Amino acid sequence: MPETPDLTALIGSRICHDLISPIGAIGNGVELMVMEGAQNSPEMVLIAESVAHANAKIRFFRLAFGAALGEYSVGRTEVMQVLSDTTRGTRLRIDLQSGAKMPRASVKLALLLVMCLETAMPFGGLIEITQGEDRWTIRGTAERLRVDPALWAHLSRTGTSDLTPAQVQFALVYEELGRQHRRLTTEISGTEVRFAF
Repeated sequence: MPETPDLTALIGSRICHDLISPIGAIGNGVELMVMEGAQNSPEMVLIAESVAHANAKIRFFRLAFGAALGEYSVGRTEVMQVLSDTTRGTRLRIDLQSGAKMPRASVKLALLLVMCLETAMPFGGLIEITQGEDRWTIRGTAERLRVDPALWAHLSRTGTSDLTPAQVQFALVYEELGRQHRRLTTEISGTEVRFAF
């Protein structure tokens, strides 16, 4: 019997696929306007920055929420570029230690966990993603962490609080772990959160 398709991921892939081209086209249009002499006004700068931010977010969401079928892989350079573009202008830094190619499904799970860490690091900090031989670790360190136990309980499917759209990654992590037949370990201290899967 075939496995039930991951409709959430397919919807995520479809939305990202349909939006990435027009967002890129807007960015190209802004670049052409500047090259042809359009004034580099505050309005143009705002448009250019907004398009770049939207483009970075949609590429991140494509990896985190999109379908990760079969044995597809993704290059370290692509993931690093997405992470760099997404965190530009923020107080959050992300470091990736991995091989040149990574399993697409593992990258998806890692990025969902990065999104969980972001909720605990509103004042910034460092997130380190390490691809080991058999296991991945994601470590977030910050001077001040804000971990909501009721929210984080959703990682083990024991949470009973309602999730907002900005917190959907907590429910998706549990589902993705089951889909990939992996187990998550979580360690939380005053200044560090460490995931391993």
